[in-house]
Amino acid sequence: MAAGILVTRVLGYVRERVFAHYFGNGAAADAFRAALRIPNALRTLLGEGTLSASFIPVYAALNERTDKRAARALAGAVLGLLLLASAVLALIGIAFAPTVTALIAQGFDAPRRELTTVLVRILFPMSGLMVVSAWCLGILNTHRRFFLPYAAPALWNVAGIAAMMAAASWLAGRGLPPDQQLYRMALALAWGTVLGSVLQIAIQLPSCWKLLGGIPLRVSFVPEGVRDVIVAWAPLVVGAGVAQLSGLVDTFLGSYTGEGGVANLGYAQLVQQLPVSLFGVAITAVSLPELSRDAVGETPHDQLRARIAVAFRRIAFFVIPSAFAFAALGPQIVGLLFQTGRFGAKDTVTVGGVLAAYGIGLLGTSTVRLFASGFYAMRDTRTPVRIASVSLMISALLSWLFMRRFGPAGIALGSSIGQSFNTVLHLYDLDKRIGTILQRADWRTLGLVVGAGLIAALLSMGAAHLVAAWRPMLQGLTVLGIFGVAYGALTTAFRHPDAIRAWQSLTGSPAN
Repeated sequence: MAAGILVTRVLGYVRERVFAHYFGNGAAADAFRAALRIPNALRTLLGEGTLSASFIPVYAALNERTDKRAARALAGAVLGLLLLASAVLALIGIAFAPTVTALIAQGFDAPRRELTTVLVRILFPMSGLMVVSAWCLGILNTHRRFFLPYAAPALWNVAGIAAMMAAASWLAGRGLPPDQQLYRMALALAWGTVLGSVLQIAIQLPSCWKLLGGIPLRVSFVPEGVRDVIVAWAPLVVGAGVAQLSGLVDTFLGSYTGEGGVANLGYAQLVQQLPVSLFGVAITAVSLPELSRDAVGETPHDQLRARIAVAFRRIAFFVIPSAFAFAALGPQIVGLLFQTGRFGAKDTVTVGGVLAAYGIGLLGTSTVRLFASGFYAMRDTRTPVRIASVSLMISALLSWLFMRRFGPAGIALGSSIGQSFNTVLHLYDLDKRIGTILQRADWRTLGLVVGAGLIAALLSMGAAHLVAAWRPMLQGLTVLGIFGVAYGALTTAFRHPDAIRAWQSLTGSPAN
């Protein structure tokens, strides 16, 4: 799964570097980021985490039977209901795009709001297509096929890259004003994004068809398990709605921070999501089917505690150094990734500050789904919703307060504190339910990782001063290389179990 996500994220980086080159941090970049946020919220509500958490446990239980007909009927009915719901909501979104845009991007001036509205109408059909992709992910993951569903979004990135480059080539030499060029490029990128969604599901459907022996598509509540999925899914949609509302609040507040505010948040969130997706989402998604099986085992609480603790340790091993890198090397990372074309040195410093603020809450953002999955495995979908709702209010209030002083970085800081609080509450409630998850040994291992990350950050910050005059890409590669080597050497020397496993995987021999 991590390999599939890595393929997608590498191509996603290329896509975003091309985006930075052509759009920079201006009005068109703001408009596209805001427009993409709105249909993405619908996609997340109907698919991805909500579908996985409600559909996989029920489908996996039916698929354990010798007779697979019930599992197959459930899969077809869920897909039919998802398509119907996403189509209706997409049509509503297209019809009310001006109203939705006015609510979400209220701080935009008239030209940015007009472009955002046009882009929302183009992008909304993508939501339904991405829900089908989420259904494919649920089927493939249950059958322990992890690479394909997480590598498939690479085609979405490829389509976006091709759309931008083709539009730039076509517009070159036509004598259009820069604003008109960017307007047309944004439209081309939006259509390319929709095409990429088609390609993303086209590569997954044949495998799903083969595993299911055909897809009995129908819109029905009759097949066994459908009602169980819906009962579990409804509060998850509310919970995902809370999470998406948090992102929409960020966009709303960002629209009041001036031109480039929403784009600043968007660039930083893209970098932040790399460790979250590569380690937090990957490890949690792999664990969910096993957690669901553990929850009905002979000693469910013991099994759940042990599996969640191991998953937390593995996530923390990779995410904590990422947080230190974001906080200490934000401008170097942003310069390496985005400083090109219309994205200049000033933009690098601004986005680097936003990334550093997001780094503060990175561990919480990466592990909250893991602890929520413990509740999902026990068929409790209400507790995570309740906790997320309280955390959202705290996050929104802090973001508004900090924004007034620090701009987009203040929004990121408020979000980080809210996410950290969200995770702490999840862990606290889960401890009360099944017993203490993180034992003394787990906290010692966590302290080791924090110490190694801090030392690596200090060493790389010193190196950053020495290479400050170098070109952004070379500077970023150098300091990140020093950080990675230092962290890997320290954790291996301290005999961290995941460092040893990583060394063995790389060398094929035991660590000395």
